[in-house]
Amino acid sequence: MPRRLRPVELDFVATAPVRHVHERDMAAPVEAVYRALEDVPGWAEWFAQVSAARPVDAGAGRDITLTGGIRFRETVIAAKAPEVYAYRVDVTNLPGVRAIAEEWRLTPARGGTRVRWTFATDGTAAYRLAAKAARGGQARAFRDALRALDRRLNP
Repeated sequence: MPRRLRPVELDFVATAPVRHVHERDMAAPVEAVYRALEDVPGWAEWFAQVSAARPVDAGAGRDITLTGGIRFRETVIAAKAPEVYAYRVDVTNLPGVRAIAEEWRLTPARGGTRVRWTFATDGTAAYRLAAKAARGGQARAFRDALRALDRRLNP
C-alpha cells in the first residue's frame, strides 16, 4: 500500500539516522555523467536494480520501480549541473520507511569523474536495522551501476 513519507530537503543527507556513502571513479567526464543522471528513463539501462524510470511533473519528479516491485515517487531537490543531483522519496510501497533522500555528487578526478552517492534514510527501528544490513548490497549495486554507465558513456 503506497504511503506518503516525511518531506526532507538536501540537508537530510548529512543528518539522517542511517547514511550510506559510496564513492567510485569513472573514466567518463563529469558533464556526461551528470547528463546520464538527469536522463531518468536511461537509469533502467545502466542501473540493474531499476526496472522502470520515468520523469513526472515536467522533470521535477521521478517515478522509479525497482526489480523487486518496490516503487518510489520522488521529487528532485537539487539539480546543480554538473556537480549535484539529488532527490527525495515522497511516496513508496516500502514498509517501515519514514524518509529517504539520495544525493549524487560529481567532481573531476584523474581525467574522469569521482562519483559520491549518499543514501540517507529514516524509519522504524526494524527498517533502520534492515537498511544498515543492506549497505553491502547497495555498495555492489552502486559499483555495478557505475561500471555499466561508464561502458555506456565510453563504448
